[in-house]
Amino acid sequence: MRFVPIAAGSFLMGCSPGDSECYPEEKPAHRVTITRAFEISKYQVTQQEYQTLMGTNPSTFQGANLPVEGVSWNDAQHFCEALNAKKDGYHYRLPTEAEWEYAARGGNESARYGSLDEVAWYRDNSRSTTHPVGEKLPNAFGLYDTLGNVWEWVHDWYGADYYSNSPGSDPPGPVSGEYRVLRGGSWRGVARGLARVSSRYILRPNVRSSVLGFRCARDPRPSSR
Repeated sequence: MRFVPIAAGSFLMGCSPGDSECYPEEKPAHRVTITRAFEISKYQVTQQEYQTLMGTNPSTFQGANLPVEGVSWNDAQHFCEALNAKKDGYHYRLPTEAEWEYAARGGNESARYGSLDEVAWYRDNSRSTTHPVGEKLPNAFGLYDTLGNVWEWVHDWYGADYYSNSPGSDPPGPVSGEYRVLRGGSWRGVARGLARVSSRYILRPNVRSSVLGFRCARDPRPSSR
């Protein structure tokens, strides 16, 4: 897996300025600071990566370089735990919702970081299937497919009013809930409303579907010396 370093910084999280397609759960837009640098995978986790580590491939659309799908939030967590068991000097995890949006925007405050057909696989161009990761243009941070292809599970529980009262620095999401959050849209999603960096989707953490995948974040483990 290839990872991209993301520097600490602040951004406007939620409904982008001038975006008329936002849903209520994307509001209010609010300033968030990510105080700690982290790394996030350049691509969505592929089927080859998942198969190599977990010994299984649950995907509907089969192909080594296609994003793994058919994975629940729980499955994504188990993948990160398996990476951590290798003890390679990093702690692997799902990104928080704030980290995901910060990285996905790539420093861009617009609803999309480029022309949609150039950066994303979605309903109008996907031909009703996933596509190999990295075929579309990346954002300014060098991340691919943060819009489209498969929805990406993030760490957070969903809270309907969390955007109104979340902390301004490193928001971790609600402490509990019924639903986990997904971000980024998918091959099946429509352009209007869904294929935008602030759009949010929620599902129970045990749900699997051919539109659901993920990417990992990681942090260096503290030295034991």
